[in-house]
Amino acid sequence: MSILEIVTLLGGVALFLFGMTKMGDGLTKLSGSSLEPILYRLSGTPMKALLLGTGVTAVIQSSSATSVMAVGFVNSGMMTVRQSVHVILGAILGTSITGWVICLSYLEGGSGISSILSTSTLTGIVAFAGMVFRMNRKNERNMHIGDILMGFAILMFGMHTMSGAVSGLGEQPWFTNMMLSMSHPLLGILVGTAITAVLQSASAAVGILQALSVTGALQFDAALPLLMGINIGAALPVLLSAVGATTKGKRAASVYLVEAILGVLGCAALFYVANALFHFKMMENVMNPFSTAMLNTLFRLANLLLIAPLADVVEAVVTRAIPETETKEQAPELQLEERFLAHPALALEQSRIQINEMASKAQTSFRLAVRLLREYDEETFQRVRQLEEEVDRYEDLLGSYMLQLSGQKLTEKQSEEVSKCLRTLSDFERISDHARNIAESSAELHQKLLFFSAGGTHDLSVLIRAVTDILKLAVEAYRTDDAALAEKVEPLEEVIDFLCDEIKMRQVERLQHGQGNILQNFVFNDLITNLERIADHCSNLGLAVVRMDEGDFETHQYQESLQEGADPEFSPLFLQYRKEYAL
Repeated sequence: MSILEIVTLLGGVALFLFGMTKMGDGLTKLSGSSLEPILYRLSGTPMKALLLGTGVTAVIQSSSATSVMAVGFVNSGMMTVRQSVHVILGAILGTSITGWVICLSYLEGGSGISSILSTSTLTGIVAFAGMVFRMNRKNERNMHIGDILMGFAILMFGMHTMSGAVSGLGEQPWFTNMMLSMSHPLLGILVGTAITAVLQSASAAVGILQALSVTGALQFDAALPLLMGINIGAALPVLLSAVGATTKGKRAASVYLVEAILGVLGCAALFYVANALFHFKMMENVMNPFSTAMLNTLFRLANLLLIAPLADVVEAVVTRAIPETETKEQAPELQLEERFLAHPALALEQSRIQINEMASKAQTSFRLAVRLLREYDEETFQRVRQLEEEVDRYEDLLGSYMLQLSGQKLTEKQSEEVSKCLRTLSDFERISDHARNIAESSAELHQKLLFFSAGGTHDLSVLIRAVTDILKLAVEAYRTDDAALAEKVEPLEEVIDFLCDEIKMRQVERLQHGQGNILQNFVFNDLITNLERIADHCSNLGLAVVRMDEGDFETHQYQESLQEGADPEFSPLFLQYRKEYAL
């Protein structure tokens, strides 16, 4: 090959890789922000995991990207190693779709109308259509379609350039001899592995193999081991993604390599033993881009059928290969996977899970704190303090993570979701703070042997019941994103405000009649204040859910409009709550 042909080949490879990346990004964005979370949510059974791994990879055009997502799921505790086995196996099959896309760049038309099917004409039409879509910047969907078309056109042009650069190699004896040497299974597998490891893309390696097939020097007996090696080499970027991961994350990353090696060993053993017995005539068949794509798909399908029943074996191998450390690695309670920052939908899904966990801790902290008012014990008191510290840590780490996420390229809906999360983190943190204050008031009552009057105890129990209910209502509305449920929070918060004022007045009357003393009154008022503040933060949570559902609005104006009768459901609920929590 001349220097010009080598440069042309490298340029074609670069265009191919860029076009494939551009097309994959466009397909991912067009499919919506729910594509990646679907991989996590619906991979509960082996069949679903296989289908989703295949489908997602076919869309984003990268088995490595799908597998890296699976590693992130396992590393963050959102998925088990067993689940990742089938997701990654599906990804290995799904990446073969790229080979069929590449085949479109080898379509040849005749004369007249049929010339539209020629590569150059099709590339020009697709590129022009992509440019038209890209020019419509006001419509985000059209821009993504434009990216897909432009990426496809660049990919086809890159393949056409590669094929042109290597077209003369079929007449070179050294190249023909080299292709013949690849028929040795071990050598072909090693070369395929090395090429893919360098390119970091199985699709690119298959694309180059398809380009080489146009020379007429690539036969079936050389193509098969090369494709087997390509399957193994694709594990490298997945293994690199596990740097810094937990033990389970490293095991999930190793799943790709183990499945690829077991698949190659199994398929090679079955095929070459059968060939030795039956001498397949197809071994000397000359390959072309279409037959190469077909062979790649059939091999990967055979790989799936062979390994799918051996999920237990795969899991056992990676578990044995990557054992737990002697100190029994303890994963931190809160894990936020930085790998997901490049996939905002996944980052948000992970954040929602952790914020819901934060909400549960705050709710548990309050429940334990009010229990101390009835029956004090030191162990429960220390647990409330521990939960408050854990919720503080959640706020710090989640806040930092969400700020990093806000710097990514987000859709309008994702930006609103990030904003909602950032606004409500402090509400959950403050709820746990007030729960700790209640626990400390309980400790003071216990240590100083203070008791409230019968009337004060009754009033406090009614208020605690109302705050317990509003906290349960607000947390459930937040977890489920239920705007209808969230709208029930504000009427109850208004009732709690009235209830607090009424209880304070009744307490003053009791003091005037000699029921209690000043020290008891201080503690009593502190409890009322903390309970009222918790209800205020529940109101913030409810408003955050309503805001997401109805669009942004001024909070104070919204609250005033409710009280003025703008919402016909507000008054009936308010009256119902007043009756339910009457003193």
